[in-house]
Amino acid sequence: MESSKLLIALFVFQVFFPCHMSIQAAPENSDLFREYIGAEFNNVKFTDVPIDSNVEFHFILSFAIDYDSTSGSHSPTNRKFNVFWDSDNLSPSQVSSIKSTHSNVKVALSIGGDSVGDSYAYFDPSSVDSWVSNAVSSLTNIIQEYHMDGIDIDYEHFNADPDTFTECIGKLVKTLKDNGVISFASIAPFDDDDTVNFQFYAYDQGTTVSQFISYFNTQSSNYNGGKVLASFISDGSGGLTPKNGFFTACSRLKSENKLHGIFVCNHKLYSQSPTSISLLSNALNVS
Repeated sequence: MESSKLLIALFVFQVFFPCHMSIQAAPENSDLFREYIGAEFNNVKFTDVPIDSNVEFHFILSFAIDYDSTSGSHSPTNRKFNVFWDSDNLSPSQVSSIKSTHSNVKVALSIGGDSVGDSYAYFDPSSVDSWVSNAVSSLTNIIQEYHMDGIDIDYEHFNADPDTFTECIGKLVKTLKDNGVISFASIAPFDDDDTVNFQFYAYDQGTTVSQFISYFNTQSSNYNGGKVLASFISDGSGGLTPKNGFFTACSRLKSENKLHGIFVCNHKLYSQSPTSISLLSNALNVS
């Protein structure tokens, strides 16, 4: 089963993504909360997550992967994407329902991820043109079936050079936007003109508040104006945890007008325990 725990890929996205590529930016001074959901098959529904009406709330279904979804070997499909999230609990009708209930909710899918079955999920195009053509077609079908608004890019393993990755992803996002299929895109953990779901939880366990703020300022500088989101992982396996001052760090960043939003990697989303619900509620109410 593919994991929702994401690893830092050591790339600077400015090198990979054409500077003229336009991705819809988040509204200025907006409060944005993003949550990956569905990868761990823990029977979690959208309605299990508290949604604050005062923020723009993005659910990111994880993952759509260009591998076969039925065979035990999970072989590559020449870039035809299939659904690998918990579609029983996160179905098209449930997407429509949560969006109709909460006008501030948008839903995206994430492509790539860390693994499929017992193997890594690789970015491995046979050619740029064939990858883009098949990806656009298959992802358009999924996005329209699930009534989605956007796409998140989270490839972590590569059998292609950076230039090929850049061209494929750039053409994919541009085509989906030009066709009116999506209204926004995000990159994890790469940079763009929009938002950066940077995985600060991949730093050492025991990160302090001052270290976290230093890391945040460094990455904000590296990504040349991209709106970097503060992030933590719910199992405490790395980075700055809520119990060690994550929300204190967020409050300081907010006081300096640097906090663009919070990104949570809930590794076992979502037990529906009081602790999990409390973490989400705190994330939505940083003062």
